[in-house]
Amino acid sequence: MNEALMALDNPIRRRILVWLKDRSNFPPPLPEHADVDGVCVGYIQEKAGVSQSTISTYMSLLKRAGLVASERHGRFTFYRRNEPAIRTFLDRLGGEIGQGGHSSEDIDE
Repeated sequence: MNEALMALDNPIRRRILVWLKDRSNFPPPLPEHADVDGVCVGYIQEKAGVSQSTISTYMSLLKRAGLVASERHGRFTFYRRNEPAIRTFLDRLGGEIGQGGHSSEDIDE
């Protein structure tokens, strides 16, 4: 859970997750990628307005936190939201914030 919180501690990374919820936020895929589930990292980089190295770091953090999944097709990497992991994270966060009486050890899970 802490890894997800750290990944979300950046407005651009949060926006990326919002953008990935709707494929129409990005240009249409190339014909050879029309059947690929997800968005090419190049489209994400362009929309975010950050460098290639920055978007690679951002997507790596989101992936390590389990919030996105990636799929490689040739030289292109496609990302999509990991909806079950996002729901689990939100449920756990709501549970921790909504309940009182937890010690700091409980929160560091």
